[in-house]
Amino acid sequence: MEGFSTAGARELGGRRGNSNRAPRGDGPVPYRTYNEIVKKNNNLEKYYDAALPFEDEERCQFWDALKRELPNSFRFCGSKGHALAVKRLLETRYAPDIVKIERYDGEPVQAPQPVPWYPDQLAYSMNTPKHVIRKFPPFAAFQKFLVSETSVGNISRQELVSMIPPLLMDVEPGMTVLDLCAAPGSKAAQLLEMVHTGEEARVRKVMQSFGEAKPESATEEDVDLSVDAGDDGRATGLLIANDADYKRSHMLVHQLKRLSSPNLLVTNHDATLYPAIKLPRNQDHPDKGQYLRFDRILADVPCSGDGTLRKNINLWKDWQPGNALGLHITQTRILVRALQMLKVGGRVVYSTCSMNPVENEAVVVSAIERCGGPDKIGIIDCKDRLPLLKRTSGMHQWQIMDKSGRIWSSWKEVQQYALTNDGQMPGKVSETMFARPDSSDCSALPLERCMRVYAHQQDTGGFFITVLEKKDDFKAKPETQSKNRALNNTASSNGADKAELKAKVEVEEKKAASGEPTDVLPTVGVKRTLDDEEAEAKPDIKKQRTDSLSSEKPEIQQEPTAETEQVPPEPKTEEVKPECEVTPSNTAQTDRRVKAPDGNYEEPFKYLPPDHHVIQDIQKFYKVSPRFPVDRYMVRNATGEPAKAIYYTSSLVRDILVENEGRGVKFVHGGVKMFMKQDAPSAEVCRWRIQSEGMPIIEGYVGPERVVRLTNKETFHKLLKEMFPKFIDEDWKKLNEIGERAKEIGMGCCLLVIEPDGSDPDFSERMVLPLWKSFHSLNLMLPKEDRSAMLLRVFNDTSPVINQALKDSAKKQAEAADLEIKEEVMEDAAETKDADAENGTGESNDTPEGPDGANGGNEEKVEPNTAAG
Repeated sequence: MEGFSTAGARELGGRRGNSNRAPRGDGPVPYRTYNEIVKKNNNLEKYYDAALPFEDEERCQFWDALKRELPNSFRFCGSKGHALAVKRLLETRYAPDIVKIERYDGEPVQAPQPVPWYPDQLAYSMNTPKHVIRKFPPFAAFQKFLVSETSVGNISRQELVSMIPPLLMDVEPGMTVLDLCAAPGSKAAQLLEMVHTGEEARVRKVMQSFGEAKPESATEEDVDLSVDAGDDGRATGLLIANDADYKRSHMLVHQLKRLSSPNLLVTNHDATLYPAIKLPRNQDHPDKGQYLRFDRILADVPCSGDGTLRKNINLWKDWQPGNALGLHITQTRILVRALQMLKVGGRVVYSTCSMNPVENEAVVVSAIERCGGPDKIGIIDCKDRLPLLKRTSGMHQWQIMDKSGRIWSSWKEVQQYALTNDGQMPGKVSETMFARPDSSDCSALPLERCMRVYAHQQDTGGFFITVLEKKDDFKAKPETQSKNRALNNTASSNGADKAELKAKVEVEEKKAASGEPTDVLPTVGVKRTLDDEEAEAKPDIKKQRTDSLSSEKPEIQQEPTAETEQVPPEPKTEEVKPECEVTPSNTAQTDRRVKAPDGNYEEPFKYLPPDHHVIQDIQKFYKVSPRFPVDRYMVRNATGEPAKAIYYTSSLVRDILVENEGRGVKFVHGGVKMFMKQDAPSAEVCRWRIQSEGMPIIEGYVGPERVVRLTNKETFHKLLKEMFPKFIDEDWKKLNEIGERAKEIGMGCCLLVIEPDGSDPDFSERMVLPLWKSFHSLNLMLPKEDRSAMLLRVFNDTSPVINQALKDSAKKQAEAADLEIKEEVMEDAAETKDADAENGTGESNDTPEGPDGANGGNEEKVEPNTAAG
């Protein structure tokens, strides 16, 4: 099952994961098996044998688990009802055939098993060896199902431990959420689903109150409209997914746009310098600026990644103690910045795929210390959450291995060593990496509330998770002298002067707090890579670099201290600014493609006025209810005029994009594609069709004049299977219950509302899809992958889609070509006959004589393939 190949099956020496490519002319690199890689690293084993408090038996289990191949895992996505419907197919269609397989060695084959600790058992794990998967047809059928549903966003192929952090965030509808280090996007997808929890039921309940919808199930009677119902039931929350790398931020767009959320923004910023997001001014206090504070923030930070040893096999030879030491400062800065942007009472979930306390407990203590101590920041006890998840408590004391492989138990030991070695400090080691002495305010933090998950506990990777709560506002303290010493050591190696660095820190902090663009510095490292087959197939590893540049990043200390406060002053023109910085410009200057400091371009976001003639034409054609907002339509081009696509966003996303235009905030994506321009058969037909991804948002507000209702399963099969079915003369009768309605409805885009009667479990889910009617045909306006996925899911049909238009076109082309050949043959034969008549005997240097005369007696026997000879 190729889609399940892991990082360890390929060379990952390069940071981009491309080192498995051979030089030109050498051919493909042969597949490398796990057995060829020696899973041993003396320093790694020495350190964790000393650092992790295991008994001998458990220590053996720990190392044995890390050397085994990681099971494959995935989860079902989307709304709970939809996810359960797709899950049912696994249980009823594929699992029964898989368990019937008899292996050659007599061992039973196990179907994918539900993960007991995941809510509603919507996550599955599978540990069947790859050689078994590749050998048996039932697995091939399941693999096709898995790839198909992943391509349309119904399944996320994600490592199990990676699913834990979002589950501990307690995201509720209406909340504002930030994922600071989001690529490749599997956790962000979980968070986005949570932002939209219950939205479908709320919207239908509101529409019932207007008499525009009927209850679908008894459970809808119990919908609580007091939860996020301020916008007619539509979700009002927000997720901002951010990544420091521009290409990886577009990977996020690829992953998340499948969820079709108007409540999503994707940004491209250094997480340690994430800018303040400006909001519209409060009408009661127009003299004060208002900035966005978040209810929940996920800081799934770049790390050394030694919890991923089971899939990132090259770590066995590449692991070095300096990897974690070099990331400690950056990780602390990210966590401090997250806590600054949090509302009082809000939560930050800090997580890594590392087992090293330098990146885990030490970062948590350092961040709390800098943010004012336990009076300002608390650690939340999550022992009652996910009760079936096996985990270990966080550490109160830990050891550190320096670059040379020496192990230290306390900062005091390091100082004593320096006293006896002419002041020489161990490489990259700093005071903040150790547990605090009793004299510190942070010595008694409840670090046992941190969560450690090890590979041997439930056959997963390793992970660390902590949930922090902001109790009160604070002003972050500067980095300690010991940390600054480590910072300056690395900075000096790059020629940076202390005074210049300090001034740069202050400038960057002010700019970040005021939402201005900050200095673009090298990213911390490569977090995760994507599988060559598809974006979702690869588990989310975080392989990091630890060069000295990562320690040069300036620190954020200034932050608006209240929900509403004075706009921070603009930096003075005489302040030193980096050459690559984009100077904030006014709105008029942003009417062109925005060039970021790294040279990447993004089209601007321009909102259309409600009275725009295109919007008015759309409203009139589709008879859109006046209750649907018309002030949230947006285009992405410098002119601000609809060209190819019109997008729709939530109200909050609109406010953010409008208020932050020209301020240097790097938005990469926002909005759902609602309308696409289409060639219309006549002037009376609206040229803007509703896009499938926008259909769930607007379908309840479109007038009945543009609606076709389908109830028959076979009618749906025909529309899915055949593209552009003919619709002339009596063809409408072939479309069963929708035929007469489809014949009567006007040309252009309409809504196909699929309402099964519930008698068939495979055909029980209500759907609304765009249908286009032209002069002579009908067509479902769906992407090819969506059409194929529906055919497989509903009908278990894997045969190719029939494109009737292409078939007719090909037939006409073939007939025309055949006619042309025949005409050429006839012309050639006539020319030959005329030439023979002129020669009298028919002799020719080009025509060999035959026994029957001049040209063998077969002058009229011209084969079609010899035409135009």
